[in-house]
Amino acid sequence: MLAVNAFRRVLFVVVAAALVALAPAFAASKKDENWVATWATALVIRPAPGTPGPAPAGPPPAAAAGGPPRPPPPATVKDQTLRQIVHTSIGGERVRVVLSNLFGTSPLEIGGAGIALRREGAAVEPASIKMLAFGGKPKAAVLAGATLVSDPVDLKIAPLSDLAIDLYIPGDIGVGTSPATTHNGASQTSYVSMPGNHVGVVELPVDKTTGAWFVLARVEVAAERGTHAVVTFGDSITDGARSTADMNARWPDELARRLEQKGARVAVLNAGISGNRVLGDGAGVSALARFDRDVLMQTGVTHVIVLEGINDIGLARASASPSADDLIAAHRQLIARAHARGVKIYGATLTPFEGATYYTPEGEAKRRALNNWIRTSGEYDGVIDFDKLTSDPAAPSKFSAAADSGDHLHPGDTGYKAMGALVDLGLLK
Repeated sequence: MLAVNAFRRVLFVVVAAALVALAPAFAASKKDENWVATWATALVIRPAPGTPGPAPAGPPPAAAAGGPPRPPPPATVKDQTLRQIVHTSIGGERVRVVLSNLFGTSPLEIGGAGIALRREGAAVEPASIKMLAFGGKPKAAVLAGATLVSDPVDLKIAPLSDLAIDLYIPGDIGVGTSPATTHNGASQTSYVSMPGNHVGVVELPVDKTTGAWFVLARVEVAAERGTHAVVTFGDSITDGARSTADMNARWPDELARRLEQKGARVAVLNAGISGNRVLGDGAGVSALARFDRDVLMQTGVTHVIVLEGINDIGLARASASPSADDLIAAHRQLIARAHARGVKIYGATLTPFEGATYYTPEGEAKRRALNNWIRTSGEYDGVIDFDKLTSDPAAPSKFSAAADSGDHLHPGDTGYKAMGALVDLGLLK
């Protein structure tokens, strides 16, 4: 009998330990924790099948300079697990994930969620796997138009590292009538599993890859006091179009690397949307419409860098509208709204675009007028002169050969790196 009881006690300890290992490793947020986003993205609508999508809001897309065209978002995600890869800026030892159904018209069911340190490809480090919970429950619904914050988990995350975020979607994305909430053109490969819930497995059974993020809004870490975030707000040039995919070669990535090398406690959050405009919807809603959500509501934000307006100018072609004065008035709105929230706001001059598919001399005159106002008005808290950095001194309306990706609108990796290196880190204190 003693032997049997001893065996039962051992068995109980083993089973209990196994249950603890499988249970979500979460705890409620502490009142004094300083949460700061380490990664974020700007979200757009993907209309439901059979419904008209937004009109194109930019020149025809071109293949990435660093390789073949990125795989498009999958047509559907149904009874599958998304393993989405994101790259941190700052590190921390506790983390939580924010999901969004911003453009959905019905609740989005999450059948399971997890987070881990990425090893390579679709594989994760086994010892780092953490199951996520929402109010203590492993499943949740993200209501239409809402965001959902996971419970925190203890996970040591290094700065400038890759995370894998798993979401099991038991229903569908891209099949039903509810639009999907995504970020297209992520310049990052993520993975869609074979059917089933594969949250937390080391080697994801991959069905397909995707160059988009779904449902993810941001990742936050509990950071030491004094840590804060800068949002880089703009269009495809901030989003990193034509940078080499999977290499974190966007200009905000270079800025994050420099801040980490200097030991600064500043996160960098990329709120660029390819094709975005200041005054018009299409590729995402206008900058004026999304500024509060994508900048002022980011966790820990204290600074923002604005690089936006070239698509308004280019898509107008030879039309007088919008004028440079229209764009200046819109930038003033962004400045006023940032200052009302105590956020420092810096204006970046628009880079050259002669040779791009939508270039016109009339557009160039507007670009120069807007850049002159950014440089000389004193209305922004500071100026980052990307135009001077990337233009050809002999032909200032054109990119320099070193900075150009080849489409005469976007920088290549070298140009993006130079842009990230130009930002005065003292502005972000």
